[in-house]
Amino acid sequence: MGAAAGTLKSRRYFCRDGLLARWHPAYEYRPGQLQMAEAVESALNDGRILIVEAGTGTGKTLAYLIPVILSGRKVVISTGAKTLQEQLFFKDVPFLEEHLDRPLSVCYMKGRNNYACRQKIYDAEKEPILSGLEEVTDFQIIREWEKVTETGDRAEISELPESSTAWAKIDARREACTGQKCANFDRCFLTLMRRRAQESQVIIVNHHLFFADLALRAAELDSVLPDYEAVIFDEAHELEEVAGQYFGLSISNYQIQELCRDTTAWARQKQFCSEELDRIVLTIESRAERFFPLFGDREGRAGFREREAFLEQHEDAYRELTNALRLLSNHFQVMDGAPEEAGLLAVRAVELAENLSRWMEGPETATVYWVERRGRGVFLQATPIDVSGILSGALFDQVHAAVLTSATLAVGGNFEYIKARLGIRQARELIVPSPFDYRRQALLYVPQHLPDPRAPEFTRLAAEEVVRLLQLSRGRAFVLFTSYQQMKQIYELADPRLDYPTLIQGTAPRKALLDEFRRTPHCVLFATSSFWQGVDVPGEQLSCVIIDKLPFAVPSDPVVEARIRMLREEGRDAFYQYQVPEAAIALKQGFGRLIRGAKDRGILALLDNRITKTRYGQVFFDSLPEYSFTTRIEDVEKFFDV
Repeated sequence: MGAAAGTLKSRRYFCRDGLLARWHPAYEYRPGQLQMAEAVESALNDGRILIVEAGTGTGKTLAYLIPVILSGRKVVISTGAKTLQEQLFFKDVPFLEEHLDRPLSVCYMKGRNNYACRQKIYDAEKEPILSGLEEVTDFQIIREWEKVTETGDRAEISELPESSTAWAKIDARREACTGQKCANFDRCFLTLMRRRAQESQVIIVNHHLFFADLALRAAELDSVLPDYEAVIFDEAHELEEVAGQYFGLSISNYQIQELCRDTTAWARQKQFCSEELDRIVLTIESRAERFFPLFGDREGRAGFREREAFLEQHEDAYRELTNALRLLSNHFQVMDGAPEEAGLLAVRAVELAENLSRWMEGPETATVYWVERRGRGVFLQATPIDVSGILSGALFDQVHAAVLTSATLAVGGNFEYIKARLGIRQARELIVPSPFDYRRQALLYVPQHLPDPRAPEFTRLAAEEVVRLLQLSRGRAFVLFTSYQQMKQIYELADPRLDYPTLIQGTAPRKALLDEFRRTPHCVLFATSSFWQGVDVPGEQLSCVIIDKLPFAVPSDPVVEARIRMLREEGRDAFYQYQVPEAAIALKQGFGRLIRGAKDRGILALLDNRITKTRYGQVFFDSLPEYSFTTRIEDVEKFFDV
């Protein structure tokens, strides 16, 4: 640690009788929180990278927020989810402002589609862009709100349904923005947001916005965020996946459809319709309808290593689509007196053509090309296999300081895995244990009588074990799965035998399911990966978390398969150096749903006994908190006083 502990300002806030203890009657002194705050302060002072695993209950948000404010440096705080972003800005910052008795120089930024576009709202009053009574009703809500809002952030409109199609017609997405030439540029919510960010010391964003900005900077294009000296990553275990999305490439039939819809709508609104333009739009639509079905109709993600063979067979369909897109761009470029909107459409058309060409003919090295089909959507994706070099050069070598924190970063008690994946050569490291008494509060149960999860009889026997455990816990449980198919099969076997209300993922939006679970006594929720993290249900309502299998990533997933292949080609052990560490972090995330407070207690059940029967199982045990452990159902009965 660079500065002597006695010279660090954070101690005044976090020590046993410090400022936080005076400000908050329920504040509990936590040595780990003080230790983390001082480590963050030193990293910011000394210009270092710091990696901190902060166990649940550490109070990590204040442990980095206070040192960031005290540093006086321009700092970006990047979170894994908007909910944490909003908690920081609307709860933690006001708490500090109240007791520091001064406003703090903090703002938050979200992606463009979270903000309303004033010009689109005004145009919508004059142009027939709304369809149906629901859209008209939603628009009236938006229009009245626009008159009073200072931020233009959709999150302010609690009465607007999540599924509102009216919002998509008036949001501030880049494709429809004329920038400084817009009549409402000075009053634009994005302009105001960027001015606030420019003037603020601390900017709170989410990982998606951060890496969208970083990818623009790496390509030497315009940036979204103002320049900053340091960055704090909360939920840093998500960085590799998010970075891969923004340093990769994605083209879909939906993007082409949106371009055609916008062209038709804007031509009508701005009066640059013509028969020739109509013909070009129809040509693009018909050629896209011919091209995208060539990738098959199989749902899900699949690698696409046969680009050369595909081109030989279908080059005509591919060239016809890219040529039609370029024709649209050329049409607008030679149009006399073309409005700004026509220029935007020209840029979009040529970008789509260029991206499609990059996907079809780009280099094979260091990139995995794959196809995903979701319903009617066909998505052509390209993802860097290894982002470590990208992040090392574009991020960690450029910033004065960086802090990476999460409750799940260490594997087997060290950070070697996360450092290798993210390209971090040197870092200060700190593991702060949770203040919770896991040995007393949680019992990890691994039944030994179940077969290997790959055996045909596993599903039936696992369903029986789920029923048995839920009877002991009296419901009050999450049953989490590594695959949607396994979830449905076990739910169908278990649900008729349960006396408790059940919910299953896919029947309602995620937030609605969680709200229903929280207010329904003895409820049981069956769910997959999206419920493994970022879910907080403190108290007795969640007293049992059951996980079906060790959460190894599906080896046939195109990105996972490419990473495994690359490691093997380098002569490394992909299983121990990639697959096991990834699964260990995911398991720790899933089990982390259970104990969220000092008074919580419950059972963690893993139905996959490979954790006790294989050599690699020890890596999982070494990565988990020190729960009590049993293989006997009688101990579960005793825990629940049955």
